[in-house]
Amino acid sequence: MKKKYTDFICEKIRVVPEGIPIYTRQLAEKIAVAYQLSKREASAATAVAVKRVMDKGVMPELRCYQKGVYYRTAATPFGEIGINKEQLIADKYLLPDIGYETGLTVLYKIGLTSQMPRERILATNVAKGCMRTDRKLDVIIRPPKTIITAKNKDYLQVLDMLELVEKAPIDEKHPFEVLADYIQKKELQYIILLALADRYYNYRTLLCLAHTANKGELSI
Repeated sequence: MKKKYTDFICEKIRVVPEGIPIYTRQLAEKIAVAYQLSKREASAATAVAVKRVMDKGVMPELRCYQKGVYYRTAATPFGEIGINKEQLIADKYLLPDIGYETGLTVLYKIGLTSQMPRERILATNVAKGCMRTDRKLDVIIRPPKTIITAKNKDYLQVLDMLELVEKAPIDEKHPFEVLADYIQKKELQYIILLALADRYYNYRTLLCLAHTANKGELSI
C-alpha cells in the first residue's frame, strides 16, 4: 500500500537541510513519478498535501517563504534559521549554467579593486531586454551579451571584466597580469575570448584583451 500524499511529502521535506529552499514544483515532480500522476494531478495533490502539513502543524519547523517556496527552520541562540538566499539566487538566476556574477563585485573578488561594491549584478538568461532590480533578493539582473551556456559562461564573465576594467576604481598596479593569471587558472583559450570579444564587445574590450594576452601565456 502506497503512502498518503501527505506522508510522502513529509518524507521528502525531512531530508532537506534547514534553510535550503523547497520548491513545490519539485515535490510535484516526485509525486508524479511515485504515483504515476499527470503533471496537473501531481500539482494539485502537492498543493493539498503541503497545505495540510502547514494547517495541521504536522511539521512545526516548516515555513513558507512565498508561494511555491518553503524551507525548514531550526532554533539557534541567534533566532530561527532563515531561508538560504544565496541558494534562492542561484536557483532563480544562475543554475544550471544560465547566469554568472558580473560587475564590480567580481573585480573585488579577484583583487583588482579594494572598494566593496554596493550593488551585486548578475548577467542571466532570465533577464529579458533590460536591467532590473530584484529587491527581495537584493540583486540587479541584466541580459548577457549573448545566450549564456555552460561552454561560454566563464568566457563572458572574463570579457565583462575586461569591458569594465578601464571604468572601474582599479587600485591594483598590474591589473592585466591579474586578469591573465585568472584566465590561466580557468584554462580559457585566447582564441575563443577573441572571437567572442570581436562579435559581442567593443573595441576597448578587444584592446584590453590584447594587453592581457601580452601579460600572460594564454592558451590558443
